[in-house]
Amino acid sequence: MTQLILFNKPYGVLCQFTDPEGRPTLGDYIKTPGVYAAGRLDYDSEGLLLLTDDGRLQHKIAHPDNKQPKVYWAQVEGEVMEEALYMLRHGVDLKDGRTAPAKARVIAEPEKDLWPRTPPIRERKSIPTTWIELTITEGRNRQVRRMTAAVGHPTLRLIRRSIGTWSLNGLQPGEQRTETTGLPPLKGKPQTRHKPGAGTRKPAGSRSGQGRSRKR
Repeated sequence: MTQLILFNKPYGVLCQFTDPEGRPTLGDYIKTPGVYAAGRLDYDSEGLLLLTDDGRLQHKIAHPDNKQPKVYWAQVEGEVMEEALYMLRHGVDLKDGRTAPAKARVIAEPEKDLWPRTPPIRERKSIPTTWIELTITEGRNRQVRRMTAAVGHPTLRLIRRSIGTWSLNGLQPGEQRTETTGLPPLKGKPQTRHKPGAGTRKPAGSRSGQGRSRKR
């Protein structure tokens, strides 16, 4: 068994532990020694980031050959029609090649699970916005943003909701939860086993990382 941290990365935080320019980094939130990110999340994106102290687990989660499904909520410009969803579902031609087929659907604004973003997105009164849910198994640079732009709907806000069977599950920006886990088994089987009291949540923006654990 090994340690896995589920972290809700806020907007404007770098997926690294130090920055010579003094920008916010994971080091401002994650105080557990010896862990590193399993994959990345862009500076201007939000949501689930997994960190682990086990290199084998990191490879299993992050390597594209393992095809861990990643679910994103994207707020995009314009009213999304079926034609755009069809293109996303069947692959979009990007400069680095055609994407694998994705799952794509229009969703209502996820108000219950949504937090205010700072700064808020730019809004134009003459152009509506739409929320879509997009599930991909690849991990190209800024892939979701490039895919939505390619079908005529630039992304204004992007939140990663889940990776495999791990999800935000109530974590607010800057909060984290620690689980104990082994290497993910075959598809369709549970990936984690929890020890009593293993789940901890730390307050958003905490720089000490030493918050008292509480039951979820």
